[in-house]
Amino acid sequence: GSITLVSGIVAQEPIAQGVNATTVNAGLEGFVRAAACELPRGIRINLISPTVLSESLAAYGDFFPGFASVPAAAVAQAYRRSIEGVQTG
Repeated sequence: GSITLVSGIVAQEPIAQGVNATTVNAGLEGFVRAAACELPRGIRINLISPTVLSESLAAYGDFFPGFASVPAAAVAQAYRRSIEGVQTG
């Protein structure tokens, strides 16, 4: 089986007025690292942690000054790799 959770870049790169998002995202990252060590054999867990999406720059770009955006298609590939791949943690 495979568990895929979503986080965001603010775990590593906090933004103004983003303390809640940073706290939750960093907590998710820690949880995934620890859970990967404890899950039964054959169950993988991963976290997708994208930066701001190119398609969302008009709405959210002001919150992410100086951040490079990524297209949603690239994030979709990361989900596919997480679900269908062999990596865990």
